[in-house]
Amino acid sequence: MNTNVQENVAALLSRIETSATKVGRSLDDIQIIAVTKYVSVETAKAAIDAGISHIGENRIEGLLAKKAVLDTEVDWHFIGSLQSRKVKDVVGEISVLHSLDRLSLAKELQKRLNQQDQTLRCFVQVNVSGEESKSGLALTEVEPFIEKLKAYDRIKVVGLMTMAPFVPDAEETRPYFKRLKQLQQSIADKNYEHAPCTEVSMGMSNDFEVAIEEGATYIRIGTILVGNEHVSE
Repeated sequence: MNTNVQENVAALLSRIETSATKVGRSLDDIQIIAVTKYVSVETAKAAIDAGISHIGENRIEGLLAKKAVLDTEVDWHFIGSLQSRKVKDVVGEISVLHSLDRLSLAKELQKRLNQQDQTLRCFVQVNVSGEESKSGLALTEVEPFIEKLKAYDRIKVVGLMTMAPFVPDAEETRPYFKRLKQLQQSIADKNYEHAPCTEVSMGMSNDFEVAIEEGATYIRIGTILVGNEHVSE
């Protein structure tokens, strides 16, 4: 089952390098997050063995189950919506949160991080497309929200995250990625101590090449990297 994961990683790296070179970027600027929601622990391990050092999960149960048996040197990313009542289950277990989108969540994160004397790298989630089905802040809400996060000193805003609409032609996602990159740069230029905002988490299996061309620094890749086994945790 896992024999082709290494081949998938090599093919993905080649495509990333092509896209990066096209716009004068380096392969080293782009981090791959292997999204392992739909695959087994064994397949996730195959990705790690193939050189992937960032693993992303959007279900707490799946994350904890895999983390219990896999290399703890991996950076664990929580990429799904996080309920405030579930914060206690992930603080101390993850390196990065990709879905910070409300003050009530920031407040609970601050509380739990204080208890553990830790800080947490977070991406603010932005709903660039305005689709009702997607979580995240509207573009105009992001900077005021980040201003308010100054009060939560355990949270480090490392960047912005978005999901583009799922469309047959990846080229149609370009305007959404471009807007997020422009917003990220605008916030980074303000030199907030609590929000360096140097990173952009955008692009998935169907549109990562366009995302890279528009400045993605983290791409979240599932199907074309580890497949889709539909395992239940």
